[in-house]
Amino acid sequence: MALQGPEMRFEGYDTLLNECINQRAIREGQRVHTHMIKTCYLPPVYLRTRLIVLYCKCECLCDARQVLDEMPERNVVSWTAMISAYSQRRYASEALNLFVQMLRSGTEPNEFTFATVLTSCIGSNGLNLGRQVHSFIIKTSFESHIYVGSSLLDMYAKAGRIHEAHGVFESLPERDVVSCTAIISGYAQLGHDEEALELFRRLQMEGMSSNYVTYASVLTALSGLSALDHGKQVHNHVLRSELPSYVVLQNSLIDMYSKCGSLNYSRRIFDSMHERTVISWNATLMGYSKYGMGREVVELFELMREENKVKPDSVTILAVLSGCSHGGMEEKGLEIFFEMENGKLGVEPVIEHYGCAVDLLGRAGQVEEAFKFIKKMPFEPTAAIWGSLLGACRAHSNIDIGEFVGRRLLEIEPENAGNYVILSNLYASVGRWEDVRTLRELMSENAVIKEPGRSWIELDQILHTFC
Repeated sequence: MALQGPEMRFEGYDTLLNECINQRAIREGQRVHTHMIKTCYLPPVYLRTRLIVLYCKCECLCDARQVLDEMPERNVVSWTAMISAYSQRRYASEALNLFVQMLRSGTEPNEFTFATVLTSCIGSNGLNLGRQVHSFIIKTSFESHIYVGSSLLDMYAKAGRIHEAHGVFESLPERDVVSCTAIISGYAQLGHDEEALELFRRLQMEGMSSNYVTYASVLTALSGLSALDHGKQVHNHVLRSELPSYVVLQNSLIDMYSKCGSLNYSRRIFDSMHERTVISWNATLMGYSKYGMGREVVELFELMREENKVKPDSVTILAVLSGCSHGGMEEKGLEIFFEMENGKLGVEPVIEHYGCAVDLLGRAGQVEEAFKFIKKMPFEPTAAIWGSLLGACRAHSNIDIGEFVGRRLLEIEPENAGNYVILSNLYASVGRWEDVRTLRELMSENAVIKEPGRSWIELDQILHTFC
């Protein structure tokens, strides 16, 4: 990009910077910036802000921050552009510190500043910070603004404070698809599936329009309830709406059909996708895994490796190992685990992977090997891992290891009735009735009881006007 002439007028610089921003052309943008410096041109606030936007778009946050710090004068757009860049990249502390610096400079935030800052109120102290920002929003009369309100309810929902989020939602003087979707998504993500669907039904009756994120959130709720018929209704509604093939929406459909046991539908959507993310692969793998279809899990995982377009992650390997375990393919599962452990899959093993390996060994009848494996693990074994081994001991009548593991579990989880029952059954299988009686007495002393099952809640009343 050639820049000529001793002076470059404002319009010329503006045109060049906008083109660089649109093309994410960092080198050409740097040349424009350098030309300003060499010609001693003092750009106004607007052009300096465009430089911040350019550097942020091109992932050069240090350069963007330097431009901001060197500005003799800043406006709310300059500050917000930099705060937004930090927030989008999850640099929460940097975003919040810059927001404080902005307030100290005397610059008043606008609705976009508040909406951006609220997305950085995350982590252990996020809720307290968010409430402080909320108080400031009330003082500056921005609470009723649609962007700010949507960000507020999203912040509360992500912090698990869904009732506070709902309070913000109900207080909005007007609602758009973003705010409606945010509150529905909040309920769904927290597992309040029926509430999410009831709210969706109500908002539809009030004339709410839906986008692909709305439908994805509703499908999440239906997945939690395994409501296949209603899921199909939503799918048909999506098709009639002629929405573009958004990956997020397709992933939600795969997840819904998989969790409802309709694996042919989920695979059909998966195969039709022009673009797949790791979430697409994981949702399909987990569907097969849940229903013990080990051969399909392994075949799909091998296809993923052959295509080599999407790298497996920790969840991928968990789905594969679990599928092998429940699908009677223990040897293949162990082979994949040891490939991962040796660094061949690009996934760092976590304790859940080790738990799957113990389960694989136990199901294969290799109880002694599983016991040795646990002792060599780089993690402290959890009650779930010990419980998996105890189940294997019961299945394969290994009384020696089973007794040790059972006693260990009673120390860790004295309130868990299942551990008493399995160990008691193990003793009974070899005729150790005195030990059975002792365990029953210990169970009574600790007031351990089995919880009753819970009944299914009928959904038709909530969903009969769904679509």
